[in-house]
Amino acid sequence: MKRMILLATALGVLLAGHPGQAAVAMPPFSLPTAAGGQVVASETYRGQAVLITFFATWCPSCLQEIPTLKQLQAQYGKQGFAVVALSVDEGGAAAVARLVEQAGITYPVLMADRGTTRDFGNVVAVPTSFLINRSGHVVKKYPGPMPRTLLERDIAAVL
Repeated sequence: MKRMILLATALGVLLAGHPGQAAVAMPPFSLPTAAGGQVVASETYRGQAVLITFFATWCPSCLQEIPTLKQLQAQYGKQGFAVVALSVDEGGAAAVARLVEQAGITYPVLMADRGTTRDFGNVVAVPTSFLINRSGHVVKKYPGPMPRTLLERDIAAVL
Protein backbone atom coordinates (compact mmCIF):
# COMPACT_ATOMS: atom_id res chain seq x y z
CA MET A 1 0.00 0.00 0.00
CA LYS A 2 2.81 2.43 0.90
CA ARG A 3 4.52 1.69 -2.42
CA MET A 4 1.30 2.45 -4.26
CA ILE A 5 0.93 5.78 -2.45
CA LEU A 6 4.56 6.69 -3.16
CA LEU A 7 4.17 5.72 -6.81
CA ALA A 8 0.99 7.77 -7.13
CA THR A 9 2.72 10.72 -5.49
CA ALA A 10 5.70 10.46 -7.83
CA LEU A 11 3.41 10.26 -10.85
CA GLY A 12 1.50 13.28 -9.61
CA VAL A 13 4.75 15.25 -9.30
CA LEU A 14 5.54 14.49 -12.93
CA LEU A 15 2.10 15.55 -14.12
CA ALA A 16 1.52 18.53 -11.83
CA GLY A 17 1.78 22.00 -13.24
CA HIS A 18 2.85 20.90 -16.71
CA PRO A 19 3.45 23.93 -18.95
CA GLY A 20 0.70 24.35 -21.49
CA GLN A 21 -1.98 22.70 -19.37
CA ALA A 22 -5.27 24.52 -19.58
CA ALA A 23 -6.67 25.70 -16.27
CA VAL A 24 -9.72 23.72 -15.21
CA ALA A 25 -12.54 24.90 -13.01
CA MET A 26 -12.54 23.79 -9.39
CA PRO A 27 -14.97 20.90 -9.11
CA PRO A 28 -18.08 21.93 -7.17
CA PHE A 29 -18.68 20.31 -3.81
CA SER A 30 -21.10 20.47 -0.92
CA LEU A 31 -19.68 18.65 2.11
CA PRO A 32 -20.29 18.46 5.87
CA THR A 33 -17.80 19.88 8.34
CA ALA A 34 -16.00 17.38 10.56
CA ALA A 35 -17.02 19.27 13.69
CA GLY A 36 -20.74 19.96 13.71
CA GLY A 37 -21.77 18.60 10.32
CA GLN A 38 -22.82 21.92 8.78
CA VAL A 39 -22.71 21.70 5.00
CA VAL A 40 -20.20 23.96 3.21
CA ALA A 41 -20.41 24.46 -0.55
CA SER A 42 -17.61 25.40 -2.89
CA GLU A 43 -19.68 28.45 -3.87
CA THR A 44 -18.78 29.90 -0.46
CA TYR A 45 -15.31 30.62 -1.83
CA ARG A 46 -16.32 32.33 -5.07
CA GLY A 47 -13.92 35.22 -5.80
CA GLN A 48 -11.31 34.00 -3.33
CA ALA A 49 -8.01 32.21 -3.82
CA VAL A 50 -8.28 28.81 -2.15
CA LEU A 51 -5.90 26.03 -1.20
CA ILE A 52 -7.87 22.77 -1.14
CA THR A 53 -5.92 20.09 0.68
CA PHE A 54 -6.90 16.42 0.88
CA PHE A 55 -5.58 14.80 4.06
CA ALA A 56 -6.13 12.03 6.61
CA THR A 57 -5.65 11.87 10.36
CA TRP A 58 -3.42 8.79 9.98
CA CYS A 59 -1.03 10.54 7.55
CA PRO A 60 2.17 11.84 9.25
CA SER A 61 2.96 14.29 6.42
CA CYS A 62 -0.57 15.67 6.61
CA LEU A 63 -0.24 16.28 10.34
CA GLN A 64 3.11 18.01 9.83
CA GLU A 65 1.49 20.42 7.35
CA ILE A 66 -1.15 21.67 9.79
CA PRO A 67 0.98 24.44 11.40
CA THR A 68 1.97 25.76 7.94
CA LEU A 69 -1.65 25.74 6.75
CA LYS A 70 -2.76 27.59 9.88
CA GLN A 71 -0.03 30.19 9.32
CA LEU A 72 -0.98 30.63 5.65
CA GLN A 73 -4.63 31.10 6.60
CA ALA A 74 -3.67 33.73 9.19
CA GLN A 75 -1.20 35.47 6.88
CA TYR A 76 -3.35 35.68 3.74
CA GLY A 77 -6.94 35.31 5.00
CA LYS A 78 -7.68 39.03 5.02
CA GLN A 79 -6.48 39.28 1.42
CA GLY A 80 -9.15 36.93 0.10
CA PHE A 81 -7.41 33.59 0.62
CA ALA A 82 -8.76 30.47 2.33
CA VAL A 83 -7.42 27.05 3.23
CA VAL A 84 -10.03 24.28 3.04
CA ALA A 85 -9.11 20.78 4.20
CA LEU A 86 -10.97 17.74 2.89
CA SER A 87 -10.59 14.65 5.03
CA VAL A 88 -10.54 11.26 3.34
CA ASP A 89 -10.75 9.41 6.67
CA GLU A 90 -13.17 6.50 6.35
CA GLY A 91 -13.72 6.09 10.09
CA GLY A 92 -16.14 9.00 10.34
CA ALA A 93 -16.05 12.59 11.44
CA ALA A 94 -15.41 12.00 15.17
CA ALA A 95 -11.67 11.32 14.79
CA VAL A 96 -11.31 14.26 12.42
CA ALA A 97 -13.21 16.56 14.80
CA ARG A 98 -10.86 15.51 17.64
CA LEU A 99 -7.86 16.43 15.48
CA VAL A 100 -9.42 19.81 14.61
CA GLU A 101 -9.80 20.55 18.31
CA GLN A 102 -6.44 19.14 19.46
CA ALA A 103 -4.45 20.88 16.71
CA GLY A 104 -6.39 24.14 16.98
CA ILE A 105 -7.16 24.11 13.26
CA THR A 106 -8.47 27.51 12.20
CA TYR A 107 -9.60 26.69 8.67
CA PRO A 108 -12.64 24.66 7.55
CA VAL A 109 -12.23 20.89 7.68
CA LEU A 110 -14.78 19.01 5.60
CA MET A 111 -15.49 15.33 5.14
CA ALA A 112 -14.73 14.39 1.52
CA ASP A 113 -16.68 11.70 -0.25
CA ARG A 114 -15.70 9.44 -3.14
CA GLY A 115 -17.33 11.77 -5.63
CA THR A 116 -15.19 14.68 -4.47
CA THR A 117 -11.93 12.72 -4.67
CA ARG A 118 -12.97 11.54 -8.14
CA ASP A 119 -13.91 15.04 -9.29
CA PHE A 120 -10.51 16.38 -8.23
CA GLY A 121 -8.78 13.88 -10.52
CA ASN A 122 -9.04 10.66 -8.52
CA VAL A 123 -7.02 11.73 -5.50
CA VAL A 124 -5.32 8.56 -4.25
CA ALA A 125 -2.45 9.88 -2.15
CA VAL A 126 -2.45 12.31 0.75
CA PRO A 127 -1.59 15.01 1.22
CA THR A 128 -2.62 16.30 -2.19
CA SER A 129 -3.47 19.97 -2.54
CA PHE A 130 -4.85 22.24 -5.24
CA LEU A 131 -4.41 26.00 -5.54
CA ILE A 132 -7.49 27.70 -6.94
CA ASN A 133 -7.30 31.27 -8.29
CA ARG A 134 -9.94 33.97 -7.73
CA SER A 135 -11.62 32.97 -11.01
CA GLY A 136 -12.24 29.48 -9.62
CA HIS A 137 -9.64 27.67 -11.74
CA VAL A 138 -7.15 25.10 -10.51
CA VAL A 139 -3.74 26.60 -11.23
CA LYS A 140 -1.46 24.23 -9.28
CA LYS A 141 -1.54 20.69 -7.98
CA TYR A 142 0.76 19.74 -5.11
CA PRO A 143 1.21 15.99 -4.69
CA GLY A 144 2.70 15.45 -1.27
CA PRO A 145 3.81 17.98 1.33
CA MET A 146 5.13 21.28 -0.03
CA PRO A 147 7.56 23.76 1.53
CA ARG A 148 5.96 26.88 2.95
CA THR A 149 8.12 29.13 0.78
CA LEU A 150 6.74 27.53 -2.41
CA LEU A 151 3.15 27.82 -1.17
CA GLU A 152 3.68 31.47 -0.17
CA ARG A 153 5.09 32.30 -3.60
CA ASP A 154 2.22 30.60 -5.42
CA ILE A 155 -0.45 32.10 -3.15
CA ALA A 156 0.97 35.60 -3.60
CA ALA A 157 0.81 35.07 -7.38
CA VAL A 158 -2.94 34.39 -7.31
CA LEU A 159 -3.93 37.12 -4.86
